[in-house]
Amino acid sequence: MHLAYPVVLAVLLFSVGVYGVLARRNAVLVLMSVELMLNAVNLNLVAFDAWLRDSLHAGQALTLFTITVAAAEIGLGLAIVLLLFRARGTADIDRATALGDPAETLATEEAPAGAEALKGQAAA
Repeated sequence: MHLAYPVVLAVLLFSVGVYGVLARRNAVLVLMSVELMLNAVNLNLVAFDAWLRDSLHAGQALTLFTITVAAAEIGLGLAIVLLLFRARGTADIDRATALGDPAETLATEEAPAGAEALKGQAAA
């Protein structure tokens, strides 16, 4: 098997993932795009491991490590997105500027810009 086939497929997967991260505004779709990029890396690791005929199979071991990290990342990411959706009512990345209490965020947005500077000077 030629090495070019899996590498070209990995490049295509990674490119679709980068496009998804840069163009999408929905947090779930961004997480899916990150997973696509990680799968492209896994494909490269396994392809180069098979091509080099490594006796230790380091590419496959790194692939298992990457899959574990991806599973943890998607678990935490979906938990954060769910928290964001419950607090804000949307999973839109542009609307989520802070994960704090929505009432506190509205209060700080309504405060004049000079009020923050006065609070900082009073604390010093």
